[in-house]
Amino acid sequence: MSGPVAVQALVTGLATGAAYGLIALGFTLVQRLTGVLAFAHGDVLIGAVFVAVLAVIGTMPVAAPLGFGSVILLAVVAVVAGAALSATVYAVAIRPFRGDVLGWVASSLAAGLLVRELVGMPFAQQAYALPDPLGSPGSIGLGGGVTVPVRALEVLALGLLVGVAVERALATTGAGAVMRAVADDARAAALLGVPTERVVIIAFLLAGALAGFAGLLIAPQAPIGLQDGVLLGLKGMTAALLGRLGSLRLALAGGLVLGVLEGFILASSSLGARWADTIVLALLAVLAATRPRGLLAR
Repeated sequence: MSGPVAVQALVTGLATGAAYGLIALGFTLVQRLTGVLAFAHGDVLIGAVFVAVLAVIGTMPVAAPLGFGSVILLAVVAVVAGAALSATVYAVAIRPFRGDVLGWVASSLAAGLLVRELVGMPFAQQAYALPDPLGSPGSIGLGGGVTVPVRALEVLALGLLVGVAVERALATTGAGAVMRAVADDARAAALLGVPTERVVIIAFLLAGALAGFAGLLIAPQAPIGLQDGVLLGLKGMTAALLGRLGSLRLALAGGLVLGVLEGFILASSSLGARWADTIVLALLAVLAATRPRGLLAR
């Protein structure tokens, strides 16, 4: 791999990793507060994107430029839809089974399937080329023969901006302190008057909103279908596990590491695209198997 190709792989990998980091933030936030791995999180992400597309563009989306108003509306609908889907999955599929690991795992998986089926009803095709809300074609030269897509730099900047802003807000504000108190000891927090159930719902709303935003960053890269939410969710889970499911900052870092790994695999002539997902899923299996208390432990 030549130097310019390596730099391009690094930058594009960091951009993709910033989006993975947002997904990992949602996994980590929910797991810290509830001990639950949100297995439907990827379906929430892709469902939010397609709900936004349906609301703004219709059932036959194409990769055409969007006006500024449509871009804003698309982003708002995706974020709101992600939050609503995530909170609904919690209320219907997770909350009734919080004390039963097998119950919430099975119901989460079923909820993800239901989201795919319901959101997919208006869409006849298996995959769609979605419009890019960033709308920035072309590349920019970094010197030394290195060029990177403008879109990659925009995705990297937006992903890091949102991710760091959320992490800092939860680390420094009163609302974040309340969430940390519930994560540390929900029973003690409840005795002190903290509305723990409301805090958990807010966490799911925030996780879903981040997923919807991440979906808008990722989806326009290639034709995508509702079934792709599963893989995106698994990649977000891998990033969260790289961050040990304990730190929002490490979740963001895990996303960046995973994105760079994927970027170099995709740029490698000896491995190529067909191996990228396989290696990432193998990494997920290793991380899950070597987690000291197991994948489903809090």
